[in-house]
Amino acid sequence: MYTESIASGNSVASQILAVRQSGKPTINVSLNDDQQGNYGGYVRSYTTLDRLDGEVSVTAPQDTRFDDVQITFEGFAKTFVERLTPAATVNARTEAFQIFLKLNQPIDDATLPQPRVLEAGCTYRFPFTFVVPEQLLPRACLHNCESNQVHDAHLRLPPSLGDPNLASNGNCLLDDLAPAMSKISYAVKVLITRNRNSDGKQTTVGDKSRKIRVIPSTEEQPPMNIYEGDEQYILQREKDIKKGIFKGKLGRLTMSASQPKSLLLPPPQATGAACATTTMATVNLRFDPSERSSQPPKLGSLRSKMKVATYFSSRPMKDFPTKSSAITDYKRGLFVDSIPLSSRCIESAQWEKHDPSTSTGKTFYTAKVLVPITLPKNKSFTPTFHSCLVARIYQLDLTLSVQAPGVMTDPTIQLKLPLQISAARSLSATPIISASEQEAIAAREAEHYFEPRSIAPPSPEYVENIDTREEQAPLPLDQTSAAAPSAPPPGYSFFAGASHGVPVRIPSPLGVSPVCG
Repeated sequence: MYTESIASGNSVASQILAVRQSGKPTINVSLNDDQQGNYGGYVRSYTTLDRLDGEVSVTAPQDTRFDDVQITFEGFAKTFVERLTPAATVNARTEAFQIFLKLNQPIDDATLPQPRVLEAGCTYRFPFTFVVPEQLLPRACLHNCESNQVHDAHLRLPPSLGDPNLASNGNCLLDDLAPAMSKISYAVKVLITRNRNSDGKQTTVGDKSRKIRVIPSTEEQPPMNIYEGDEQYILQREKDIKKGIFKGKLGRLTMSASQPKSLLLPPPQATGAACATTTMATVNLRFDPSERSSQPPKLGSLRSKMKVATYFSSRPMKDFPTKSSAITDYKRGLFVDSIPLSSRCIESAQWEKHDPSTSTGKTFYTAKVLVPITLPKNKSFTPTFHSCLVARIYQLDLTLSVQAPGVMTDPTIQLKLPLQISAARSLSATPIISASEQEAIAAREAEHYFEPRSIAPPSPEYVENIDTREEQAPLPLDQTSAAAPSAPPPGYSFFAGASHGVPVRIPSPLGVSPVCG
């Protein structure tokens, strides 16, 4: 009985929806890339400077009046954070939504029907072309930031994230390790509107949206500055190795490593996209024996694991998020997922003995271990990024076990290294400004910077007689406001209340034409 009532309710709802949409025009968004290659029905990925060429077709079942057609390429982020309030029975949820990108496709009025009526059964086609930008406009991040580095990071294009229907390798859907609390999407949107006759309010005649997956190209950033006592990363650790339970200390083992080179993702449409994405981490070991006769311990295994951290916030983040900030800030959350990478036996690693020197006076041993880092192919990874509402960072955990005879469990040492993932630029993408043009602009700006500038006062014909003006009786208020100063020459301006109205030369900013404002 309950199942039948649900089925009948769904049937009624579908019928009501069908009636409401029966009079709306049918809108279809197609891309030229749909005809190229077989993606198995999955959404194709695009990267920086890739072109999105396509067409919007509109067919109305009946004559439909309209006023405007808008075709846009938009990027938006949506987050929500749930935290328990002091009243344990109340669950506080805060949400945020941001449109950080909106490109409009100009539509020539000649392509629109006159009068503005979509005739029944006729199909109207509107081509569009968008280019995935290299970065966002400054107005995409207007909130306060703790540093310029944070603001610059927020103006970089974030990748698509959190949509389970988009993350794929062209053959199957993959998990992009994002929580449901954060989502970054791109879409080509079509909106047909009409102004209501009664009050002029804009109403929607029809709309359509087609999702696009974007993985922007990102360059490798400089290594992070990790200080001793950092709450998140550990680049060096020391541990005492014992001979046995009651046999004293064998020596002290030091394990250190630096941030490895970035993992470079291939462009989405590269022919070699099936190749593995790899990098290399170098682990340096040093053993200081407690006695000269003590030998370095045998090494056991070295396990590598990657932690994927997704930060999300219901208000713009002013800084680079950390674990502590995700705990203390009730409008910020953190989702961490761990991925095992490899486990290798390094028992055959060779120790190198260093004889005593005048500086140390003690014998010590060193060893070096190379650890290959390869991204698994059963997951979808995005470049490291920081945006106003969402951030994605990666961490590499290296755990070394040492064989210690006479000890119940082998001692272990763990390092936590920052790991960066970047994305390569598309091979077919054409830069908006070529390399030669960039060099010409830089040379012109440098030459303009060294041009001599005159700092002499303006010519006498442009300067009013200050002494004569001061001797004149002050005019009434109404006449003073009506009196207009003489027009200054080009490139000069009057500062109110400064220098008695003497025109002052304002040089144009470096590299900016005076007509640009």
